[in-house]
Amino acid sequence: MSKKTIGFAITGSFCTHEKIKGVVRKLVEEGNRVIPIFSNMSQTINSRFGDARDFIIAIQEITGEHGIFTLQEAEPIGPKAYLDVMIIAPCTGNTMAKLCAGITDSPVLMAAKAHMRNEKPVVIAVSTNDALGANLKNIGELMNTKNVYFVPFGQDDYEKKPKSMVAHFERVPDTIEEALRGKQIQPVIQSPFVK
Repeated sequence: MSKKTIGFAITGSFCTHEKIKGVVRKLVEEGNRVIPIFSNMSQTINSRFGDARDFIIAIQEITGEHGIFTLQEAEPIGPKAYLDVMIIAPCTGNTMAKLCAGITDSPVLMAAKAHMRNEKPVVIAVSTNDALGANLKNIGELMNTKNVYFVPFGQDDYEKKPKSMVAHFERVPDTIEEALRGKQIQPVIQSPFVK
């Protein structure tokens, strides 16, 4: 993949944030400019997985970018068209549902809407406990949406959380590369995670 400007939108699936740091680091090490975009939840909620401020600082240090924190900062992504690709990782069920409904009430959703108007790829890295429940219809709708691509994903704990699915985050760089060619990486649904 030649060097690209990647909008990396982060939502509130806090259990994946440690993996996200590694993905962002890999994209930066490959020579890409990575601009972080933080959802309202990822900016403000401290959880058992860590402090929001510490996470933001870590991402800023990895990318060397301040990042996007407001609707006003996200909106110019459309008219300025400076992103080659945008990824939402992790992408919660809430974010997918709002994306399907055209709701732009967070920096991530505004950035996605602004970027999609330029007909450039948006990559989704699913992380939701309800992928095989109420959010299955949203996954289906997004899979059928032009310029939207999915990081391969699978059930992460089919015994205790049978409706839960999460992206194979190590496949993010490959998925982005294929999306930039207009192709969905295959297979999209991969084997369950090995315990």
